[in-house]
Amino acid sequence: MKLFRKSHVALMDDGILPAPRDMTQDMLADIIQVEQGAYSHPWLMGNFVDSIISGYHMPVWFDGDDVLCYFVAMRGADEVHLLNFTVASAHQRQGLAQAMMRYLREWSVSRGVHSIWLEVRASNQRAIDLYLASGFVTDGVRPGYYPVHHGQREDAVVMSLNW
Repeated sequence: MKLFRKSHVALMDDGILPAPRDMTQDMLADIIQVEQGAYSHPWLMGNFVDSIISGYHMPVWFDGDDVLCYFVAMRGADEVHLLNFTVASAHQRQGLAQAMMRYLREWSVSRGVHSIWLEVRASNQRAIDLYLASGFVTDGVRPGYYPVHHGQREDAVVMSLNW
């Protein structure tokens, strides 16, 4: 398979991302920078360290030394809980999120998992649209799940993908 450049992001000719690297603590300074640029309430260093220590699946894709995207997934008995799903702001709307979703599903299936579930901010319509386009369904709402500002809370939409 040859690589082509969609904008300045390398995807394989079939829209698949090249092989990721496993997230390590020496990558976290760059990961935190991407996280802070992508979210109003980013994960903290401790969230990533705890996830690495716990052995969660944490693939990271790079373009040279630049972090393009990553996710954090916790495998349970027969399901995966998607905890974090991030594309660097400068690389959004270039097909990376769709390619990451395909990778996540293929990885999950290869582990004998039968479903993926997640929570997403009710206000994050772009993410909700991505998940719906990837086959997820809405299962419900967790009221006041996410912090906003000044003590306010935002609902989470709970979504799942089953096969």
